[in-house]
Amino acid sequence: MKTAAFLLPLLSFALLAGCSKTEEPPKPKVASESTAPAGYLDKIKARDKLIVGVFTDKPPFGFVDEAGRYVGFDTDIGRRFAKDLLGDENKVEFVAVEPASRIPFLQSDKVDLILANMTVTPERKEAVEFTNPNLKVAVQALVPQSSAVKNLDDLATRTTIVTTGTTADIWLTKNHPDWKLLKFEKNSESLQALANGRGDAYAQDNLVLFSWAKQNPGYRVLDEKLGAEAPIAPAVKKGNIELRDWVNTELAKLGEEKYLLKLYDQYVRKELSDDTKPESVIVEGGKWQG
Repeated sequence: MKTAAFLLPLLSFALLAGCSKTEEPPKPKVASESTAPAGYLDKIKARDKLIVGVFTDKPPFGFVDEAGRYVGFDTDIGRRFAKDLLGDENKVEFVAVEPASRIPFLQSDKVDLILANMTVTPERKEAVEFTNPNLKVAVQALVPQSSAVKNLDDLATRTTIVTTGTTADIWLTKNHPDWKLLKFEKNSESLQALANGRGDAYAQDNLVLFSWAKQNPGYRVLDEKLGAEAPIAPAVKKGNIELRDWVNTELAKLGEEKYLLKLYDQYVRKELSDDTKPESVIVEGGKWQG
């Protein structure tokens, strides 16, 4: 009995000590290379598809042919990017965009990249990452051949058509707030409105207007430019430096083989006047000299 009486206090003390012991929290696991967050290029490779926003109604840069296939200067660049990144030019998904939806589609991750004639402006640079440029452009105005409009000053008292979100829309809204603007969401809608006489002129990137005027007799482009010549560049989501840098490297590589000149000959040359110099339109290798 004495032995039992002696052991009980010791057992109680041991139990109390065990209950009062604080367990150490488990040490955090160190992430291995396989569990570390993948880079954006790895994300594209894992998906095995490059998602590119393009125009569908802006020949010769982005449009849909009679077979329903996405074609054009910008579209072919997208296919080449897919080939060089993923090994197959068909590993690209094209998403139709309008001028006003280009930036929102990047911000909401609906596309990896925009190849849709986006002019580089200070305002847009705050919202997206532009790569080095691939084209140069200026904004001009298209009018019917019979129009009394001779210069930009004549438009001050008339109706000018613009496509929402384009450089023309932004520039005119900022620099001529007193002008009457008639806005449409699509380039094709704006051109149709001009054809229907709903406005006196259509302000847009001059390359688009030159193409339209050549394909549709009865129109002319005013000589004066709305603002200075500016670069056009692919764009990625703000902060996506990895993809931006990859595109810059790719453009430099394509410049060595004069790839954009080949696309110019295929899509653009026939849309412009015979005396147009390719270097006045394309920026080979991403080397802009403004």
